[in-house]
Amino acid sequence: MSTPNPKPFRILGIQQIAIGGPDKQRLKSLWVDVLGLQVKSTFVSERENVDEDICALGHGPHAVEVDLMQPLDPEKKPAVHATPLNHVGLWVDDLPKAVEWMTAHGVRFAPGGIRPGAAGHDICFIHPKASDDFPIGGEGVLIELVQAPPEVVAALG
Repeated sequence: MSTPNPKPFRILGIQQIAIGGPDKQRLKSLWVDVLGLQVKSTFVSERENVDEDICALGHGPHAVEVDLMQPLDPEKKPAVHATPLNHVGLWVDDLPKAVEWMTAHGVRFAPGGIRPGAAGHDICFIHPKASDDFPIGGEGVLIELVQAPPEVVAALG
């Protein structure tokens, strides 16, 4: 049996996360106002039926682009708001403090609270839908907050 040829590429990390919703202002309530991402540019394309804010998370080689998208016309295709991601995972340097602050500021969390995750890090989830009591949710996207270990905090902090 021969050894397969090595791949001519390597996956190095996350470059972008694209999140669509009917109203990007609601997306910005969480991603910019609560989580603190910076809007670095905007992109509007009639052909792609998108009005998009391009946000930055991190710096240098660790930077990830987070695109907050809404359709220019909700009745046309492509429907950038109709196919949300299953979930997005975010490193957090102090998960208990983050959950406490976000809860006090109207963020809705999924049931279960902070608990050990599959990879051994403590996790919790921002609920994909807001409620009357907690008006900020993931706007259709389940968001996993992950307690970063000290080496990740040092590298990304």
